[in-house]
Amino acid sequence: MKKTRILGMAILGHRVRPIAFWIAGIATVAVAVTFLAPASGHADQEAAPVFVKEIPPGYRDWKLVSVAHEEGNLNDIRAILGNDIAIKAYREGKLPFPDGAIIARIAWSYVPSEENNKVFGRAQSFVPGAPPEWYLQFMVKDSKKYAATGGWGYAQFDKGGKPAADAKLTTCYPCHQPIKARDYLFTRYTP
Repeated sequence: MKKTRILGMAILGHRVRPIAFWIAGIATVAVAVTFLAPASGHADQEAAPVFVKEIPPGYRDWKLVSVAHEEGNLNDIRAILGNDIAIKAYREGKLPFPDGAIIARIAWSYVPSEENNKVFGRAQSFVPGAPPEWYLQFMVKDSKKYAATGGWGYAQFDKGGKPAADAKLTTCYPCHQPIKARDYLFTRYTP
């Protein structure tokens, strides 16, 4: 048999064409990419926050945490609700909140009640009006999934249930960072 030596490899009776080396090279790169891609993708996931895209079912039946009135550009009145896990953590003063805790915030425009004010003879009664663009918001605790945002996932939905764009939600975590000592929660429990 005739021996041919190509790039230090002995090939018996066959000539190796350059295309074979290209195929071997491409296969090697494909294998490397397959093994390295999940590792690099994982790093990107931790660096970029993941936002909640579905409204938690039954949130309107959750217990009341507190109410608030925001002035300035918002000028809304809001109810803050918590699922059973959140309510238990609030009542026990447990920080950080356990995974599975969900806080809901429902907002309405803050308007005077013409009907009530007629009875009182002056403007003193304010009630919820139309829902604003930022009508419904959630914070969902999952310390692993949302590690990049302090363990909380953020969500906002309009009155039709459509989620806000991710770009709008990127302001949530930076706003909550100054209250890290309270596990990023503005609202205190009102018994």
